[in-house]
Amino acid sequence: MLTLVDLWLPVLVAAVFVFVASSVIHMALPIHSGDMAPLPDEDRIADAMREAGVTPGHYMFPFPASMKEMGSPEMLAKFQRGPVGFLIVRPKGGPAIGKALLQWFVLSVVVSACCGYVATIGLGSATASGDVFRLTATVALLAYGGAIPNDALWKGGRWSVALRFLFDALVYGLVTGAAFAWLWPAAS
Repeated sequence: MLTLVDLWLPVLVAAVFVFVASSVIHMALPIHSGDMAPLPDEDRIADAMREAGVTPGHYMFPFPASMKEMGSPEMLAKFQRGPVGFLIVRPKGGPAIGKALLQWFVLSVVVSACCGYVATIGLGSATASGDVFRLTATVALLAYGGAIPNDALWKGGRWSVALRFLFDALVYGLVTGAAFAWLWPAAS
């Protein structure tokens, strides 16, 4: 019977491969260049947000305090008048890219470990590489891409952006499956 310890090498190699694939997708390919757009009159809006004391966090506007208020004529008028949206405000300063990359790598290790764990439940050491690939690639695809449609479904995000990130998740799943299929322990 395989354990997760037996899969330490495919777990780490899959995480490294996903990290490299994501770096290529986000730095070398232009597929995500149009995911965000600038605010019109950005400086004036940023000044107004600073003046209002907006701190880092997740915001919704207009914001109903309850479901009852959401259906009130006043709130419905605010929704009709617009704008309607969600806003993420980050702390001041430049992006902490090193910290984000480290967290992304740790997440990739966790996802790969989850793939390995599921594989230990359903597969043995004598499993054909195609079966290893299918199972681990599917689990990785679900882990990397499962929540992506939520922004388009519930927050008004563009489906074109969601589909590009789902493509990323598919690549990460395929890379993970390939690493596990390649490094799957042989029957002892």
